Amino acid sequence: MLYLGYFILVNLLLFTMMGFDKRKAVTGKYRIPERRLFMMAFIGGAIGGWMGMQLFRHKTKHMKFVVGFPMLIIFDLVIFYTIYRLWSVGT
Repeated sequence: MLYLGYFILVNLLLFTMMGFDKRKAVTGKYRIPERRLFMMAFIGGAIGGWMGMQLFRHKTKHMKFVVGFPMLIIFDLVIFYTIYRLWSVGT
């Protein structure tokens, strides 16, 4: 249950970051580094990042995001499932 809360929170955070970065891109202000966006996706926020990418139409022309976020979604889901299975066996 704790990990599910973490998973939801990090996805909401990256979704919000994508919207914030898009707004900054349009106004020409300081941007969130791509490395930070990818790190958030890597630690569990890839679904939120991908959803933000689609909704805000942000980073959709950057192949590393178009390919990287879906790959990280698979990675995140495998990790989430593995942790869930390990926890359910221990309980």
